[in-house]
Amino acid sequence: MVDRVVKRFGGITAVNKVSLSLEAGRIYGLIGPNGSGKTTLFNCITGIDQVDEGQIRFKGQRIDGLKPHQIFHLGIGRTFQVIRVFPELTALENLLVVTTGDFAAARARAEELLGFVKLERLAGEYAGNLSYGQQKLVEFTRVLMTDPELILLDEPAAGVNRTLLNELLEAVRKLRDSGKTVLLVEHDMKVVMGLCETVFVLDHGEKLAEGPPGVIQTDERVIEAYFGR
Repeated sequence: MVDRVVKRFGGITAVNKVSLSLEAGRIYGLIGPNGSGKTTLFNCITGIDQVDEGQIRFKGQRIDGLKPHQIFHLGIGRTFQVIRVFPELTALENLLVVTTGDFAAARARAEELLGFVKLERLAGEYAGNLSYGQQKLVEFTRVLMTDPELILLDEPAAGVNRTLLNELLEAVRKLRDSGKTVLLVEHDMKVVMGLCETVFVLDHGEKLAEGPPGVIQTDERVIEAYFGR
């Protein structure tokens, strides 16, 4: 999917010839120290940043060069490190803002998704009154409103209490079981090791390692990148 992608900002190479191959119905992790290029790579995949070299393909179609809304409509959804909910809209309305067409069908879909993460009782609550973790779940379910095939999650566990985190992780596994593909950036290694089937490691913009969680956590290059040993 991602083939030798390069992204530069002035004289800084944020992503340097990174390649990732994703299969449908699997959960992947993207980890690395702060500043290693993880979010920039997400931005390249979703069209927020345009690549300087390389290609990105989705379902056989080249998507680098497309606008974010075009990539979104092809079936790629994402969340962000910083929560982007509308605080003066209800939880239900936050999901409805991304829909067009049949309102009744969209409302039914939104109610179903809030039930999916066990927030149905808060459908009428203003998003600004929800806890941080609940807001993250609202943003997560909003991504699912258009039924994307590839879901990019940027630090979904950050700041979320264990109960709500378990709800989120259960929902991610259910998505995988339904055939969706998930790629997540996460600093919580317990989440990565317990959830992901394959882990990619970035360091200074380059792919340092790739493999199953058990192999990655004992890789000396990865340990050095994180802990400087």
